[in-house]
Amino acid sequence: MTEKCLFAGFGGQGIISLGQIWVYCAMKEGKNVTFFPFYGAEKRGGIARAGVVVSDEEIASPLVTTPDSALVMNIDSLPLCESILKPQGLLLVNVTLVKESPKRNDIRVVGVDAQAIAEKIGNIRFANMVALGAMAKLTGALALTAIEAILRDFFPQDKHKFIAANVEAIQAGFASVQKE
Repeated sequence: MTEKCLFAGFGGQGIISLGQIWVYCAMKEGKNVTFFPFYGAEKRGGIARAGVVVSDEEIASPLVTTPDSALVMNIDSLPLCESILKPQGLLLVNVTLVKESPKRNDIRVVGVDAQAIAEKIGNIRFANMVALGAMAKLTGALALTAIEAILRDFFPQDKHKFIAANVEAIQAGFASVQKE
């Protein structure tokens, strides 16, 4: 199994953190990983992307030029993700902010109301974790069976107070989508 993903949004949505947690989970599950972040110079509001590869085998290149799956967290990321996604690839769209439909008809499009789900949990800043749960279920790249323990290892001690909400957000995202 090899899954090449592109996560895209704007600065402040937690795209880079999502990519870091994605590959950390995969490493803890015994998989090979690469993580290639890209973000604009702006602190918030600029572009943010993370290309990640998760594989049971060695990975030849960290670059994700033709992703198997892509996450679109904002409208500005839709054209890029849609244009480079492989045919029959998965496009997960945060329908809270992306009201436009993709133009391609040779891809699988799934919507997740990431920010609305996160808001029900208590903070829209957990939208990236909702998306992580949805992507994990749809791609099968992550099992997430020990997610609380993995997050405990990932986050520094002063962030442990947010682990329960992160786990809840990941589980809500996982439950919000149907795998075909």
